[in-house]
Order: sequence, then structure tokens, then C-alpha cells
Amino acid sequence: MSGPLLKTPLHDWHAAHGGRMVDFAGWSMPVQYGSIVGEHQATRESVGLFDVSHMGRLYFHGEGAARLLDRLLTRQVEGMSRGRIRYSLMCNERGGILDDVLVYHLQAHLSGLYHVLVVNASNREKIVRWVQDHLPDDGSVQMTDRTRETAMIAVQGPRAMAAIETLVGADVGGLSNYCGQETTICGHHGIVSRTGYTGEDGCELIIPTDAAVEVWQKVLANDLAQVSAAGLAARDTLRLEAAMPLYGHELNEDINPFQAGLAFAVNLDGREFVGRSAIAPKKNDPQQPVRVGLTLSGRRVPREHYAVLAGGEKVGEVTSGTFSPTLNKPLAMAYVQPAQAKVGTKLEVDIRGSAEGADVVPLPFYKRR
Repeated sequence: MSGPLLKTPLHDWHAAHGGRMVDFAGWSMPVQYGSIVGEHQATRESVGLFDVSHMGRLYFHGEGAARLLDRLLTRQVEGMSRGRIRYSLMCNERGGILDDVLVYHLQAHLSGLYHVLVVNASNREKIVRWVQDHLPDDGSVQMTDRTRETAMIAVQGPRAMAAIETLVGADVGGLSNYCGQETTICGHHGIVSRTGYTGEDGCELIIPTDAAVEVWQKVLANDLAQVSAAGLAARDTLRLEAAMPLYGHELNEDINPFQAGLAFAVNLDGREFVGRSAIAPKKNDPQQPVRVGLTLSGRRVPREHYAVLAGGEKVGEVTSGTFSPTLNKPLAMAYVQPAQAKVGTKLEVDIRGSAEGADVVPLPFYKRR
């Protein structure tokens, strides 16, 4: 993206409180405030507070909205209960993944039912164009990109509910996973959802831009919950431990949902959607590389594009890697040939010319208690 970096409504707060700002998908975002490991562990043990306002938020109204989204997403949207949220994928005609998304089905206080699509920041403009190209000509669907007029805050960790329960009008503790609703947040109209990208319990809050700093500071001020501001780096180590795929790493337009291990996010039966005819044959394709988890025996960290080896021959490639603060060992996700994908298989990763031992392990690496 050319031009000046976009700023979230919390940008000035981050800069004033030690956030190290970086360019992320055309946005100026805090990668960390202090110790990445400290922010990671604070989220695992108490509460991490993340500004995720860079994520795209697309609103869909009209009688044809559910039908349109059902045709564009791999997961069924028609028939979704009010208040439900589903993880889904949007694919091209070849079955490659355009983006992984969350689709919300919500009840507006005044204007009836509607849908929200939360998309990755790096893909927002692409997805907006894609949807516009598929809008029906009869005007039965209206899409509004509300990314710039709203903020989004993720409250994640075992004490996340305690951090926000006095600030939110809804019974957040009573929300099931992947459910959400309109409510008041610090007296402002907004949306609360039991979702996240860290492998921990938690909620995500969508609020007006002018309420962002107030909400952020009030959550952070909850001494009983021990809330810590956290940046993109900790969010990445957290999601990697939880084996959550990241677009541009585990997902792209040349990867299909089945090889990515996302069969749960594809509903093939009794429906048509863009890419279905290309995706369906891949369900049981024994030839395609598949996503696996690797733990390494040493201390050196595998990075994206490092070769995965078997008997000295390349059989795959690392897509994401880190040193896990929770497990105290290096780990990675990679795509490898099916013959090397079985749990327990001994492989190696070429780390700058040195072959480091690696084991194929079950995903996710980490599951919360």
C-alpha cells in the first residue's frame, strides 16, 4: 500500500506509552511495548489487551445478505442463528483461499438483522472489491466498510471476562464461544463477541472510534484482572502456539482449505459457493502437501521459507516459526509431503545450512486449561 500509514484510533496512546510502532499491512501498529515474552505470558496467565482495529469490518444489510455471503463463503451462512459467529474462508474459483474471516449474524437494536464480516487487514481492499464484483444488481444487499469509523479491541486471557464484565451491558460470561451481540460498552453502543486469536478465552469489542481510548483505558485500569497491553509480536507467538493459521503464511491463494487442515470450515453438502467445484476433489487428495506442526530438538528458531528435510532431501517448507515461551522450545508450522506428515515422523529443518532435528507433532501445540 502506498501513501502514509493508516492509524487506528488508539495510535497516539500506543506511541505515548512505549509502543514500538511498525508498518503492518499499511497500518502503524504496536509490535511490542516492552518484553514480547512478558506480554505473551501475561495473556496466558491473566489478560492481554490488543488493538486489532486494523482488521477490516464490513457490514451487510438487506434481504439478500445471507444468500450472498452463503455463496461467497465456504461455511454455510443461510440459516445461521441470531448471535452466532462462524469462522469461514473466502476462496477464488480455483479453490485458493482469498482470506479467512469471521461472519457474524446479529440483531440491530433498531434496524433488524444484519451480518458483519471481519477480514484480515492485508486483504480488506481485495475482499471489498471481490464482494462488490458479486453484489446482486437488484439492490437486495448493501455492504458498508466501517473499518475507519469503528475500533476493535481484543481482551484475551483466563481473566478476560473479569476485566470487562463491569464495563459491558451484556452478560459476557454467559456468551458461548463464537457468539456475540449488540450491547453497551462503557456506555457506548457496540458489539461484544466471544472470539479471539490467541488460544485463550476472551472477547473482542467493536466500538465507535471516539470511544476507543476510553474503553481501552478502563479495561487496562482493572487492577483485579491484571491487564497488560500487548502488541503484534505477542499476538503472533500466541496464535502460533495455538496453531491458528495466518494469512500470507499458512494461507494464500494457492492453498486450499483441506490441505490447510481447515475441513471443519468447509460445508460442501447441498450448497454451491465460489470455488466449490475446485475444492471438492481436494478433500481426499493424497498428493497435496499438508500443514503440520514441528517441534525442534535444539534452541535455534525455524523461520518462514526454511526447508524441511527428510534424508537430506527437501520435503516441505516452514510457514511460521518461533521460540515458544509457553513450551520453552522452538516450534513451527510447515507444509510437507503426505508421506512425511504422520505424527511422530522424524524430520530436519535447514537453519542457515545446519540441519536441526524436528518431530511432527499434533496440532495445536498448546491448549488452554
